[in-house]
Amino acid sequence: MNPTEFEILQTLNHWLNSGYQAHLFTVLETWGAAPRPVGALLAIRADGILVGSVSGGCVEEDLRSRVLAGEFEQPSTLQYGVQKADAERFGLPCGGMLHVLQEPVWKAAHWLPALLALQARRLIGRQLDVHSGAVEWFVAEQESPLHWDGQRVRQVYGPAWQLLLIGAGQMAHYLAQFALALNYRVIICDPRAHYAQSWALAACQVDTQMPDDAVNTYVQDYRSAVMTLSHDPKLDDMALMVALESPAFYVGALGSRHSSAQRRVRLAELGLSPSAIARLHAPLGFSVGSRTPPEIAIAALAELIAVKNRLAQV
Repeated sequence: MNPTEFEILQTLNHWLNSGYQAHLFTVLETWGAAPRPVGALLAIRADGILVGSVSGGCVEEDLRSRVLAGEFEQPSTLQYGVQKADAERFGLPCGGMLHVLQEPVWKAAHWLPALLALQARRLIGRQLDVHSGAVEWFVAEQESPLHWDGQRVRQVYGPAWQLLLIGAGQMAHYLAQFALALNYRVIICDPRAHYAQSWALAACQVDTQMPDDAVNTYVQDYRSAVMTLSHDPKLDDMALMVALESPAFYVGALGSRHSSAQRRVRLAELGLSPSAIARLHAPLGFSVGSRTPPEIAIAALAELIAVKNRLAQV
C-alpha cells in the first residue's frame, strides 16, 4: 500500500522536527509503462529511511544511495530509463522513463501550509522555481495535474480519499480491506451495537451514530464516497437521503435490481429529487457475475475507481 500525500508529508514533518534532514522526490513526467504516476512522492531521510515511492523499487535504492552520499544540495531534476540498459537496471518496464524532481528539505515550517490544509481536508497548491529555490503556496480551488515547464513545478495537493461504509457486516469487512489497500481512509458506521462491537479491522474508524449524522459528519468534500450495506432500509435510506445531496463523488447501495428499484421509489416518496436519485449507483458495482462477498467487493471498488479516475481527468 502506498501512503497518501498527507502521510508522506506528515512523516517528513516528524523527521524534521526530530532533528533530521531529508529530501523530497516528485515524479515530474513519465514515458512508457512507468510504475508510478506523475505527482507521486518519495521522502528519504538523511540516514536512508524512506517513505513513499516513485518507481517499483530500484530507483528508490539509487536515490537512497545518493542521499547517503550527500550528493544533493540544491533542487534539481533527474532522469531514469533514458537508455535501454538504464531502464533494465532500474526495473522500468517496457522502455519506461521517469523524470524526477529532488529537493532538500531542512525546515518543518516549509511544509506546514500543506499539513494544515490537508488536515482540514482542503486543497492547497505549491509552486517551486527549481533554479532559484523560491516557493509559493496558493489556495487551490480545484484539482489540477502537476505542471512542469522546465523551470517551475506547480502541484496541487489534496486530502486522502475516504470511504464511508454504512453497516459493519461481512461485506463491509471485504470492502474495507480492499479500500485500505487502495489508500482510502475508511469509516464504518453502524448504530447496531452487536455489529459495531464485532468489528475487528483496527485500521478503520468505527462510528455508532445514526447514518444520516455520519454522512453529515464525514462527507464534507468530493473526495468522499458512501456505500450502504446494512440490508436495513431504515439505515441505508437514512444515509442515502443525505449522501445523494452531498458533495460525495460516489454513492452506492448494495442490493439486487429489484430491491434497488424499490429503493429508488422510496427515495422519491421521501422527497428526493430525480437528479439526486440519478446519482445513485445501485445495484452496487460493475456487473461481472460476482456472487461471493469478496467478488462483490472487488466489483464495487472497480466501479468506484472508474468514477474517481474520470473525475481526476476532468
